[in-house]
Amino acid sequence: MKMHFQIFTLCLGFVVLYLSAFASSHHCKIEGQFADCSHLRLLEVPSDLPDNITILNLSHNQLRRLPSSILSKYRQLQNLRAGYNVIPKLEEGLCKSLPFLQVLNLEHNQLSHLILPYFLYCANLTELYLQFNRVKEITAEPFKSLQKLEILDMSRNILVSAKLGSEQQLQNLQELVLSGNKLPLLKANDFAILKNSTLHHLDLSSNRLMKFEKDCFRIIGSLRGLWLENTVLTNLTEELVGQLSGTDITELSLRNTHLKISQTTFAGLQGTNLTSLDLSNNGINRLEDNSFKWLQYLEYLNMENNKVKRVTAHMFAGLMYLKSLNLKKCLTEQNSPTTGGSTIEAYSFQWLKSLESLNLEDNTIVNIAPQTFTGLTSLKYLSLYNSSANLKIISNLTFMSLADSPLVVLNLTRTRISKLESGAFSSFRNLKKLDLGINSIYQPLTGEEFQGLDKIEEIYLSYNTELTLKSSSFDHVPTMKVLMLSRTKIVNLNQEPSPFHGLRNLTVLDLANNNLANLGRDVFSGLQNLQVLKLQHNNLARLWKKVYPGGPVLYLNPLKELWKLDLQSCGLDEIPGKAFQGLAKLVELDLSSNNLNILPQNIFNDLRSLSILRIPKNLVTSVDREIFESVFDNLTTLYMAFNPFDCTCESIAWFVSWLNKTNSSIPGLNNQYICNTPPKYHNNSVVTFDISPCKDRAPFETLSIISSSIVLIFMFTVLVVQFQGWRLEFYWNISVNRMFGFRETDRTEIKFDYDAYIIHAKHDSDWVEKNLIPLEESDQSGFQFCLEERDSEGGISELESIVSNITQSRKIIFVVTQELLKDPWCRRFKIHHAMQQVIEQSRDAMILIFVEDIPDYKLNHMLRIRRGMFKSHCILTWPAHREREAAFLQKLMIAIGSSNRVQ
Repeated sequence: MKMHFQIFTLCLGFVVLYLSAFASSHHCKIEGQFADCSHLRLLEVPSDLPDNITILNLSHNQLRRLPSSILSKYRQLQNLRAGYNVIPKLEEGLCKSLPFLQVLNLEHNQLSHLILPYFLYCANLTELYLQFNRVKEITAEPFKSLQKLEILDMSRNILVSAKLGSEQQLQNLQELVLSGNKLPLLKANDFAILKNSTLHHLDLSSNRLMKFEKDCFRIIGSLRGLWLENTVLTNLTEELVGQLSGTDITELSLRNTHLKISQTTFAGLQGTNLTSLDLSNNGINRLEDNSFKWLQYLEYLNMENNKVKRVTAHMFAGLMYLKSLNLKKCLTEQNSPTTGGSTIEAYSFQWLKSLESLNLEDNTIVNIAPQTFTGLTSLKYLSLYNSSANLKIISNLTFMSLADSPLVVLNLTRTRISKLESGAFSSFRNLKKLDLGINSIYQPLTGEEFQGLDKIEEIYLSYNTELTLKSSSFDHVPTMKVLMLSRTKIVNLNQEPSPFHGLRNLTVLDLANNNLANLGRDVFSGLQNLQVLKLQHNNLARLWKKVYPGGPVLYLNPLKELWKLDLQSCGLDEIPGKAFQGLAKLVELDLSSNNLNILPQNIFNDLRSLSILRIPKNLVTSVDREIFESVFDNLTTLYMAFNPFDCTCESIAWFVSWLNKTNSSIPGLNNQYICNTPPKYHNNSVVTFDISPCKDRAPFETLSIISSSIVLIFMFTVLVVQFQGWRLEFYWNISVNRMFGFRETDRTEIKFDYDAYIIHAKHDSDWVEKNLIPLEESDQSGFQFCLEERDSEGGISELESIVSNITQSRKIIFVVTQELLKDPWCRRFKIHHAMQQVIEQSRDAMILIFVEDIPDYKLNHMLRIRRGMFKSHCILTWPAHREREAAFLQKLMIAIGSSNRVQ
């Protein structure tokens, strides 16, 4: 037993020693004169911090005390944050060791009593936060010494009285927060200590107040703002207003107080200078006429989230100085069997001559009448966002009542608009921002719809049904700076002149999510000041292909001022070398989620200002120094994750070296930059690639010269093959075939009735007749083709004829076009049976002729075949240039004559 006790004592000693060591150690972050020791599970205040710190954060730990003996080392401390600990009491004279302390934060602790010695020497304290403690009552004048205190937060305690003391004090207090306590009433002398103060903010929200004694607010020297949110005032409203009469109140918040408002509710505030009133979230369904006539100086009225059924012509009478009226979610009464919504009577706003902002968002309004907004001669901001107000067609009469208003912003987002008539906004000569997004507009834009918008700067048309642009669409708005046209199914951008030709002041253009496939070369030529262009989620791949008729369309070259370009998810698999030519001011380029692999060597040469490059989720395997070095030098942020990197010396050695020394931000470097090949590094992070074996090992100059010579010869050969290789191959094939013929000897091969069976879509019959059938009459080939529409045997079914003809054909030719992919007869039977036939007979007899550019994934998805399934000489592409057709036919004859033996 004694032995067990000794072992227990020894273990306990180790535990105490460990806890002690843990408590004394810390990992505080020191930045200048700020020490952050939060979230470290500290049991004691660290004693080895720099003695010149002015801010110390000890929040979210397990402290039970703030010892003066340790804190005295930090005499320069001005801000002490000790919230979210378990401190039950403070040491007397805490501030004696911290003479310069200005902010003391003790929220979320376990303080239950406040006494004078706690803050006796805190003469410089300006902010004191004691919320979320356990203080029930305040006695013994704990705040008497805090003559400079400006903010006192005692919210979320268990106070049953608002009395903070008996003697006058806190004369500089500007904000007092007592919300979330258990105050049952306000007595006449509760705030007597604030008799000489200028209190700007008194928060009594979330209490259980049932009575306001006489003069409970008047005793405060100068009360400016009162918050009584989340307090039930159903039968106390007029009593409250009576006690505020004669005060200096300017701001009153009665949010979510279950108010019942009558014509005389606010009569007691007639003699005050109340400028701001919040009545939101009260479920008010009726307001009597002239209810606000007592509030003649009111400037801000918030009625959000109520249920007013009718706005009458005299509801806002007397509010001649009102500047802002918030009626968001206020007119949403939908239970009326006759109207199905709220009604705004004509001339309802006629009294609001000074109103500048009117918010009618998220409402259900029966109708917008010609006189609805009459009298708003100062209105600058009007929002009808997501309001059902019968606005399907906007004509020049819809907002006629705003003709005399200096409107600057009009928000009609999500208001079910389907059409804009000519001159719809002709009255708004001062309008700068027009938002028509998320509607159902389906029409051609002639330009007359925006007539009269002489000062317009921003037009939002995104997320509409379909817009057809014309050359004149924006002729009347040359001042426009921002044009948003994303997801609008834009039709016809390939026209002269461009719809944007007159927008010389445009700085932002959004054409994203429109499935654009055709852009004219000069579509952006007039946008000389464009800075942001968004083209993401379009189908622009073919415009930059080398084989595009007339060459790649370099539509970006006119945009010399562009600094942000978004080409994310545009299907790009090829970029011409001059695509970004002239974009010297481009700062951010986004090429994310495309199919890019090999980039031209000079692609980034002109992007001298580029600092953010996004090229993740592509097919980049190699990061070549010659391509990326010039642009990487200036980057501040690089996004290149989720590419299938080839982790070899030739592919990424330079890139890994750059990563090791760069100061640029590379998000996700350790877990999103993953090697795909070789197997040795598969699924390993790029940063783990060892570049030490990749150093230059060429020891001799002679070897270098020989290598250079070989490279030059090779380059010359490649150039010859690239530009004239087809011609050399053509003449070679002719020579060989004249000597040996086109057909290969195959002893095991059976005799066939036809040389090839041609599978093609009905739409491509003319192409086959023009380009393949002449080979039957050629003296060189003499081939016999089987065409189903020509050679099918009479008297048997079409299915039997197809099966028989494929069996009797030595080769099977697929004429691959988009139409073939769509042809259900070819897809579901002909191609399927052809594949089954060659598999059963173990012969390699298929030839693919690509008349159009079809991606491999699409070929696999639609026909269940891939290029890799066929011999290279049996995959042919119809040439774009007429002069190469003879070479193509020569290759076709070789493919038809080749052996069917499976290699």
